[in-house]
Amino acid sequence: MFTRFSDRKAEKACSATTSRLRSSRRQPCRFPRESRRGSTSAIMALLLPILLGVAGIAVDMGNMYMTHTKLQAAVDAGALAGSLQLPYDPDLTKGIVNKAVNDMVAANMESAEVTSIAAGTEIRSVKVTARATVNMLLMEVLGLADQEVQASAVAGFNKLEVVFVIDNSGSMRGTPITLVRQASAELTDLLIPDGASPDTKVGLVPFRGKIRLGADVDGHSAGCQNADGSLNNGIHEDFMDEYNALPYYYKYSIALDTCSSIPTVQALSQNKNEIIQSINSQTAQGAASGTLISEGIKWGRNLLTPAPPFTQAGSKEDFRKIMIVLTDGDTEDGECGGPYRATYRPNVYWTNAYYGMGVDTAHCEDGGVLNQETLDEAQAAKDAGIEIFTIRFGSSDNVDIQLMKEIASSKEGTDDHYFDAPSVYDIPDIFKQIGKQLGWRLL
Repeated sequence: MFTRFSDRKAEKACSATTSRLRSSRRQPCRFPRESRRGSTSAIMALLLPILLGVAGIAVDMGNMYMTHTKLQAAVDAGALAGSLQLPYDPDLTKGIVNKAVNDMVAANMESAEVTSIAAGTEIRSVKVTARATVNMLLMEVLGLADQEVQASAVAGFNKLEVVFVIDNSGSMRGTPITLVRQASAELTDLLIPDGASPDTKVGLVPFRGKIRLGADVDGHSAGCQNADGSLNNGIHEDFMDEYNALPYYYKYSIALDTCSSIPTVQALSQNKNEIIQSINSQTAQGAASGTLISEGIKWGRNLLTPAPPFTQAGSKEDFRKIMIVLTDGDTEDGECGGPYRATYRPNVYWTNAYYGMGVDTAHCEDGGVLNQETLDEAQAAKDAGIEIFTIRFGSSDNVDIQLMKEIASSKEGTDDHYFDAPSVYDIPDIFKQIGKQLGWRLL
């Protein structure tokens, strides 16, 4: 107070004498620097706690943001890890999902505390919630205690369209097709649980040397289909003279109806009972007519794309589209030297999708036409946004294994979408492994 009063008094004295000094060349009076420094110091002393408080808020809010970001990443990883175990613990009753969640959250953020692990309601999923404490540093000056941040995530099965493309040739009858039915039904139950309405659809394409439609669809009549989309009526009329010239004991061995025993294609559906019924219709019994994997993949693509002949599929931007292809045989039309090849011509294989339209040159000789057709159809499916998993069942040579690996949508440098099942009893677990990959999705 004394300093400020002295300054004002000096200012008055200076102002009163300024006019008298104008005629002289003397400099006007100046105020002491010490008094100005004193004023600035006083102001800074008042502002310092405020500035420190603002800095504390900035530092601690940044710390809270970084902690929450790290916690969210840990919870996301935990939910995804838990969803991978849903095929083995679908109702979270075995502790498998819980362990996977806790282990993954702890691995990503040791200080995080998982507060809740619950099953999803409308979809087959796992929901994870966790919290973490943020230690306040400078905000304690303002009386704020340590804060808590929370994060949650849901991962599981939704926005999926899945089509099973299953070899129904005679070599699959018995235990193989029984276990395939069981595994397909269990995966369907995982995708579409009872009492829920997930945005997920499932379809089925059983194939041999051709596929069979149960009803007319756009541009295709009900019945078995040739490779060009025309209706298959058994042995093509161009080959009937050869057929009629065969001895009666050969004719007796040739079943002209190789269509009615093939289960019909099941379009994408959310009706689980309808889907399971179609899956269980597969018996691999009846007259065989080759193993045209290319036809199975082609019609799997037809189901998974919204354009005709089937229109139940959604857009690839909205749905993850999955094709699961299982076969135990070479891609063949009866001229490939397989164990079921007949020495006489025509034979039962001449009713397949190529012979049925009058083409008798589409053989697989040394990985030829039919293998290339299979690769071409697989590429067309991938170009349409479809992800292909392949299962090779039984014993196979290197050509067949390589073909199935090329069909699969594996990441570069891996075979993560290709599965080998030497034994029929490997099939159920392989379907679960595929299910694990389908669940790797944050919702």
